[in-house]
Amino acid sequence: MNEVVETLRNIEQNYKIFQQQQFTFTRALDHTREEAHDLIRPVASIVQVQVYKDHHCISATDRRILNMFISICNDLRNLCQKLETVHPGDHVTNGLLERCKVLLNDSNDLSAIRATYPHGVVNYLSFEEARNTYGGVVSLIPIVIDHLKEWVTYTKRHLLHQVSHGRAKKEAPTSQKPSSGRFAGHTSVSNKNTVQLQERDFQKYLLENQRPKQKAPWRPPGKHP
Repeated sequence: MNEVVETLRNIEQNYKIFQQQQFTFTRALDHTREEAHDLIRPVASIVQVQVYKDHHCISATDRRILNMFISICNDLRNLCQKLETVHPGDHVTNGLLERCKVLLNDSNDLSAIRATYPHGVVNYLSFEEARNTYGGVVSLIPIVIDHLKEWVTYTKRHLLHQVSHGRAKKEAPTSQKPSSGRFAGHTSVSNKNTVQLQERDFQKYLLENQRPKQKAPWRPPGKHP
């Protein structure tokens, strides 16, 4: 799990660098679309960006930023595959991973997706770009990262709950019986004290009953005051 978290953190760092160059990214798409004579349809898939980079890119700057986008998508796709081996998952985690895999499919249509608050990637576009051209492609990476962060948070909470539940069962209080030796020792001391007390009482009884009784002084018969 730690390796997964570290990998996701590195991807997020790379994405932050990419996000700071969003204007460069959309200008590179403008240039390559012009070269491809493909200015009508929106940029709606990863493979479309790949084709622009491989066959219609004449600038090193454009090639670098398009390649950065594709590289981050590949890193996210590899991370999704790793997550499937890290945790068997349930309907929540499996659903999140399935959404990510669909979004990252090379030919998946991205034209309808939009990243919302707290992401501002769509807000940096013009109205026409946001609505018809680049709204989907700039939203892809932040949406997938959000899904993967949700996967990590849910899985950590679920695993922590399992560990806590198992620990609670192990540490559940049980009626502790004193060991036989300890109990026997305690009983022996108690019995000894009782015997000693009984012996003292018996000796006291003997002394009281064996003591010669004092006879009343003799008096002549008759009435006495």
